[in-house]
Amino acid sequence: MYEPIRNKSVHRTMAGTPHDFPHRSREEELDIQLAGHLATLLAVTDELRVVAPSADLDAAAERLAEQVTRLRGGRVPARASATTASREPDATALHRRAHALAGRVLVVAASRADTAVAILAAERMDAHAAALQSRELASR
Repeated sequence: MYEPIRNKSVHRTMAGTPHDFPHRSREEELDIQLAGHLATLLAVTDELRVVAPSADLDAAAERLAEQVTRLRGGRVPARASATTASREPDATALHRRAHALAGRVLVVAASRADTAVAILAAERMDAHAAALQSRELASR
């Protein structure tokens, strides 16, 4: 019923050429992912600093920037200035977003076994949860 294959395949296998494309280790991939999540959390933290300035947010932003710089091999993350706000953001929505991002950071940091970042992420989750709770109580 079926005709046997008589010609060589036009498709190549990767068995003979393992160095044709760049490879990254699992740790390198996790570093990239963790740096991305931390940079996003830093951006949201900077937005929050514009809406609701506090010493806690300033310190958190500096710690986040240090970790992003470390994970990116010394490259400093781009930061928005504290005076540039294109719209009036909702602080509650920003706290929710920051809480979710800190959760993602915590998961990746745990996978990577990065204790310093895991502690920082847990602290940020607690801070944003407390801010959300206080806003909820204030709105009642």
